[in-house]
Amino acid sequence: MRQRLFIGAMFGAFLAMTFAAVPAHAEFKFAYVDVQRALNECDAGKRAKADFQGRVTSLEGRLQRQQNEVQSLKDEMEKKGMLMNPDQRQSLQDQYMEKLKNFERDYKDSKDELQAKDQEVTAKIVHDLAQVIRTLGERDSYTMVFEKGSILWGAPSIDITDQVIRSYNAMHVAIGSVGEGPGGAVRAASIQSEQPGESVPTDFGSQAAKKSTISK
Repeated sequence: MRQRLFIGAMFGAFLAMTFAAVPAHAEFKFAYVDVQRALNECDAGKRAKADFQGRVTSLEGRLQRQQNEVQSLKDEMEKKGMLMNPDQRQSLQDQYMEKLKNFERDYKDSKDELQAKDQEVTAKIVHDLAQVIRTLGERDSYTMVFEKGSILWGAPSIDITDQVIRSYNAMHVAIGSVGEGPGGAVRAASIQSEQPGESVPTDFGSQAAKKSTISK
C-alpha cells in the first residue's frame, strides 16, 4: 500500500512539474500505448514469435534426444553395471559422464541463445514502435504518450495501441530499420509528420524493450 502511494505521489509530482513548465493557456493531450500488446499483434511481432517458437521446438527436440541418451546409459549402468568387468563398467560410466556433461552444457547454451535472440528481436521491434509512437505523438500534437505499464489507470479512449500497430504494419520495413534512412524512414506513408526537422533520438525504445518480450 505504501509503495502504491509513493508511486502515485511521484507520478503526481512529475505531472505537476511538467504542467508548471507549460503556459497556463495550453491544452494538454495525453495518450498511452500497450507496448507488449503492440509487440504481440503487429505483423513483425507475429513473424518473430513464430520464428522464435520454431527455434524453441527445435532446441527442445535436440535436448530431449540428448536427455534420453543420458537416461539410457544411466539405466544400463544400474541394471548391468554389477555384471560387467571393471573395464567395461568404467567405460560405460565414462560415456555416461561425458554425455551428461554435454547435455548440461548444451542446455545452458541453448537457454542463453534463446534469451539473447528474444532480447535482440524484441529490442528491434520496440525500437520501431517507439519511432512510430513518437511520430504519431508529434503529428497529433500529444503533450505526452505513456507506456501502459507505467500508469495506474487510463481511459480506453486515449489508448492508441491499435493506431500504432496499423501504422507500423503499413510501413512494410525490415525490423529495427524505422527511422534509419531510406526504406525505413519513420515519416513515410500514412503517418508523415508536417513538423520540420528530424526527430530527436529517444531512449523510450530501449526502456520499453526491457519490459517486453516476444516470448510472451
